Amino acid sequence: MAVRAGAAAGGNLGAGLMVCTSRRGLILGGAAALVAGPGLAQTGGVAGFTVNRAGIGTASHGAFDILVGRRARGSRDGVVRVDYSGWKASVADRAALKSYIASLTRLSPLTLTRPEQFAFWANLYNAVTIDVVLDAWPVRSIRDIRSGLIAGPWRRKVVTVAGVELSLDDIEHNIMRKGWSDPRVHYAVNCASYSCPNLPLRAWRGATLGPGLDAAAREYVNSPRGVTFDGEVLVVSSIYKWYAGDFGSSDARVIAHLARYADAPLKTRLEAATRIGRDTYDWSLNAIARG
Repeated sequence: MAVRAGAAAGGNLGAGLMVCTSRRGLILGGAAALVAGPGLAQTGGVAGFTVNRAGIGTASHGAFDILVGRRARGSRDGVVRVDYSGWKASVADRAALKSYIASLTRLSPLTLTRPEQFAFWANLYNAVTIDVVLDAWPVRSIRDIRSGLIAGPWRRKVVTVAGVELSLDDIEHNIMRKGWSDPRVHYAVNCASYSCPNLPLRAWRGATLGPGLDAAAREYVNSPRGVTFDGEVLVVSSIYKWYAGDFGSSDARVIAHLARYADAPLKTRLEAATRIGRDTYDWSLNAIARG
């Protein structure tokens, strides 16, 4: 996500990170994932998590479902908002979130099926992001939580999986974007901001991953946060500029991606569009307003 912060300042940093072909596996299975121990420590550092290797395991995300169901809800503007204030005040819910994150860190991701690996990383990213915000609460924007001199917490090492210390940027860019050649990665992770694709109200799971990602893409594209027109000018989320390479690089290919998920009449307008006029992004926190 630090790439997004840099791009917001005028850089064009997203395209170079999309370097792999599709590695999504279709291995299905119901065995429990192996718990990481000394013999399962990850080799190859962060890059070791992107190898095209899978087992038959699944991970349990029920605890995250319960927490998000209790502390997040949709709002009239279409944004899923989080009750950070109430969550911070609840000793039990704070401990439950940290316990869920710890349960994921005890797994060896490469023992999971490929769809379950994707779900694992997306849920871990979303849970850790919430935890980081709660640790810093109250804040107006996640960019107020800094990594040294850099706005945002994304470069800070915040979680250890299979012996590898990871930042949020590692999870999103160096594992998910490099391990799956799929632009829908961007609809799976939530950066705790108004303009970000919504935090899912139910945790990602391998068994329903494809339809779930398509639904998340449709939700975002059909939201003014994703795509809108200002008169005849096509205005898109800055995600589609920062990471244009993930969506096909050219305006025409990005627009084709948007049209694929758009409902009428937006779809018709996109099919007639030839260029993106401008992009925008609101970094204000996706918090439930108080008082």
